[in-house]
Amino acid sequence: MRVFARVVERRSFSRAAQDLGLPASTVTDAVKQLEARLKVRLLQRTTRQVSVTLDGEAYYERCLAILADIEEAESAFGGAKPRGLLRVDVQGTQARRVIVPNLPAFLAEYPDLELFLSEGDRYVDLVREGVDCVLRAGELRESDLVARRVALLPEVTVASRDYVARAGMPRSFDALDGHRMVGFRSSATGGVLPLEFIVGGVRKTVSLPSTLSVNGADTYRAAALAGFGLIQVPRYSVEQDLADGTLVELLPDTPPSPTPVHILYPRSRQLSLRLRVFIDWMVKLYAKEVG
Repeated sequence: MRVFARVVERRSFSRAAQDLGLPASTVTDAVKQLEARLKVRLLQRTTRQVSVTLDGEAYYERCLAILADIEEAESAFGGAKPRGLLRVDVQGTQARRVIVPNLPAFLAEYPDLELFLSEGDRYVDLVREGVDCVLRAGELRESDLVARRVALLPEVTVASRDYVARAGMPRSFDALDGHRMVGFRSSATGGVLPLEFIVGGVRKTVSLPSTLSVNGADTYRAAALAGFGLIQVPRYSVEQDLADGTLVELLPDTPPSPTPVHILYPRSRQLSLRLRVFIDWMVKLYAKEVG
């Protein structure tokens, strides 16, 4: 059942075999044995792809429920420890600055876990791509995924010391005329996001002229350091730059609203023990590191 479910999710015998650490022939034989015993065709195979039949889809849903019950039953025992491969897709800056430095302690506590971190900020089809959960910052788009908030990241408006010396220090939201920003392009829309400020409890936005626009967090920070204009980022990501003076905080009395960070996972899957302990760890980690 585990093998069949992974083939369905990955739409590939070879990718399922790689995920499970099994020979491709073992995966193929397992599905053939299931079909022979059930006397139905579960999968349609072509040279290019694997698709699920109606019978296969119905059987897959039953398999998920049964496998979740088995995992839940086993995890109910006090000595049960999470094991196996956990696939998590994260935004790269958060992986490097928050998650990876703290991973040794987490994996020491759960030595039978193996973690695969992929980096991205795009839409991920978790089931199709074999990903257990994704970590995303920002407002959520509507989806059928379960979302658990792990943090609210305080945001800050900054620019380089050289930029401020050249363009001046704005003293209020209304004094931003003549200033420039580094454009950050949304992965969802492709458009440049405006700067946001909370002025007297009211959210206000402004789009300043920009010579340079980017779609990556590290390049966004690098562009600010190079003097291209204002940026807005989580405070934790520029604390060292602020401490050494290469970046300067602007308009601290009217900061952007904090950015929520969520872990999302498929509604169709019961929360596994390995995913449960990872999410609980992430909530505690973000409260300590950036809360």
